[in-house]
Amino acid sequence: MDYNVLGRTGLTVSAIGVGTGGPSRVGLRGGGSRDESVGVVRLALDSGVNFIDTAEAYDTEDVVARAIDGVKRDTLVLSTKISSWDSFDTSSARAAERAVTDAVDSRLRALGTDYIDVCHFHGVQIDSYDTVADRLLPGLLRAREAGKVRFIGITEAFNADPDHRALARALDDEHWDVMMVGFNILNQSARERVFPRALANGVGVLGMFAVRLALSRVERLRDVIGDLLSDGSITRDELEAVGGTPDDPLGWVVRESDAESLVDAAYRLVRHEEAMHVTLSGTGSAEHLMANIESIQRPPLPPHVTDRLSRLFARVDHVSGQ
Repeated sequence: MDYNVLGRTGLTVSAIGVGTGGPSRVGLRGGGSRDESVGVVRLALDSGVNFIDTAEAYDTEDVVARAIDGVKRDTLVLSTKISSWDSFDTSSARAAERAVTDAVDSRLRALGTDYIDVCHFHGVQIDSYDTVADRLLPGLLRAREAGKVRFIGITEAFNADPDHRALARALDDEHWDVMMVGFNILNQSARERVFPRALANGVGVLGMFAVRLALSRVERLRDVIGDLLSDGSITRDELEAVGGTPDDPLGWVVRESDAESLVDAAYRLVRHEEAMHVTLSGTGSAEHLMANIESIQRPPLPPHVTDRLSRLFARVDHVSGQ
């Protein structure tokens, strides 16, 4: 397993992390049992993965708690999120702080642990950022002072904010040790809008949305590319210049590299981005998990392939690939 240092946190983290949300929720969304989900997380741990991400909203914190039971706590990096922050009473500083500290305590109980390595405010959008930073952050700082939280994070709502306005605003401050960022083949806008300042500030970066429907189902990819052609984000000439067609937009990526599939290429592009510390993978399938771990271990895509992808999607900042 490859490992990185998570920015200024100093935490050593596996290059791939288990994501327990998303379309799969470790298989629960597709009808899998909680026992099966626990088995997938344990398989990841047995394979050298030490970073696990969950959230209040995912209803998977209990799965994580069961999977890590009996594992030495200091060998794990646990990331979770306060998802219900937008319903908290912020009428006074005291009420807001209490709501956050209560939420942290709930996360600790759900995870069965004494501390959270990274606790995030979940899915913050630009119009709520000031409330989060001014009213709610003090509660998380108080939890950190109490030893319940080690580092403080913020995650964007990538489907609703694919051009990263909230994180660009967050980088004006020094509050955040870690950020969760949407970044994939189809939308690489974070490379200019988030990553340079994150690197400069030592912010740890977690990558979500490396693979979504458009990068795992060719029919959905054709639809997304069709929309991008229609709105002028890419042109047919640009698509054909890199070797694609509307019916087979990205098949050339596999043909002109050693990638085993577009999914393999997608994980490798994200994993080898300079600012990326952990690439999250969410699946309820042991087979898919092991394939994703193998992808993360492979070398970068050939430069001519990544350069073409960068040029092709240079103007795209309004899709997530879902």
